[in-house]
Amino acid sequence: MRKAILASALLSAVGISFATNGDNLIGVSPASRSMGGIGVGMPVGPTDSIFRNPAWMTYYKGFNLSFGGILFMPEVKAKSNVTPGGPMNPPASATSQSKMFVVPEVGIVHQINDKITVGVGAFGVSGMGVDYRNKDPRLANMHTTLQFMRIIPALAYKVNDAISVSGALHLAYGSLDMGANLCASGGSPCWNAGGGQSQTYGIGAQLGVAYNMGDFVYAGLTYQSPVNMTYKRVFDTNNDNIFEDLKLTQPQELAFGVGVKPMDNFKVGMDIRWINWKNAKGYKEFQWKDQWVIGLGGEFKPTQKLALRAGYNYGKSPIRGGVKNLMNANKIPNFNAQFSDFQIAMFNLIGFPAITEHHITLGLGYEFTKNFSIDLAYKHAFKKKVCAEDGAGMGMFVEAQNAQNAISVGLNWKF
Repeated sequence: MRKAILASALLSAVGISFATNGDNLIGVSPASRSMGGIGVGMPVGPTDSIFRNPAWMTYYKGFNLSFGGILFMPEVKAKSNVTPGGPMNPPASATSQSKMFVVPEVGIVHQINDKITVGVGAFGVSGMGVDYRNKDPRLANMHTTLQFMRIIPALAYKVNDAISVSGALHLAYGSLDMGANLCASGGSPCWNAGGGQSQTYGIGAQLGVAYNMGDFVYAGLTYQSPVNMTYKRVFDTNNDNIFEDLKLTQPQELAFGVGVKPMDNFKVGMDIRWINWKNAKGYKEFQWKDQWVIGLGGEFKPTQKLALRAGYNYGKSPIRGGVKNLMNANKIPNFNAQFSDFQIAMFNLIGFPAITEHHITLGLGYEFTKNFSIDLAYKHAFKKKVCAEDGAGMGMFVEAQNAQNAISVGLNWKF
């Protein structure tokens, strides 16, 4: 538990900016991340089980400890020709100055007896952000950072040799820091975000079930509840120097997965996840769409000590862009001013461009001794571009591009 608290302190101390499936990481442990983020329908490691499907904790014997982190390297670009007086060409174009971030993680899984296994983990699981300060003012001097962490105590029970069930609490920490001065044509309303860093806490729950048929066929199902968060004093929507709150709920998720192990040294699995952005407070008002995420991954062990892994992950962007209605007014809870579809698109694409869709993953694991091993993973998210137009024939547009590379490492002990 002390290590989980330490991980929380580390996460609070570093800047986090990432976005893969929406603003969620595709997976937390290097083993999962190198296999497309799977872990619901097949066991891929004790640490990842805490987060993805705690029912798989019963698969691991004894005491297991892991810690490590992710070096996340996004390449985000924005383009816009929007000014309060109308479009100005050539458009502004810049690359975000937020280019490298560290995301720590730690997990403990301990088998109490043949039936009961407990675990606790601390993971940075969601976030995004950009930095366009000192760039063209048509990019609104936007700088944003969203950090979201889960500390998860979990309990799993082995019903019989085939079925395990689990429950977990998700103790959440969130931090939101934004700065911008964003106006569309006509100059009103303007978003004056810059109330400083807002920190908040929330709680959620998770249920899971795992099925293991003779270490040959696997299946799993898990549900994560929404986590309600309220970030205090982050917006001044009508320039009265009174900063308003933002309710931003991390959405509920339902996931199902299957796997097969046709040989002792080879296994492959697939997970499908539904992420309910369009009914989550904040994301709903910012017009995010639900995601269906598919993860595919496999592991081959050419020797007893070495494991080679690869995978693929796809989720259609929850931010669709396209043509927006310049005049349509949207009311966001706790905000004093209303905003058009196009202004919301501007905020999404300049400030929080969570638009990547296709990811390929590679990795390996190596057992140095019967008690110690290392996992490594590499993820590449292919460049995705989304553009929104004003919808009124004025020629205004805003565009975002996002591509990512990430390297993960995990150190594992088992006793």
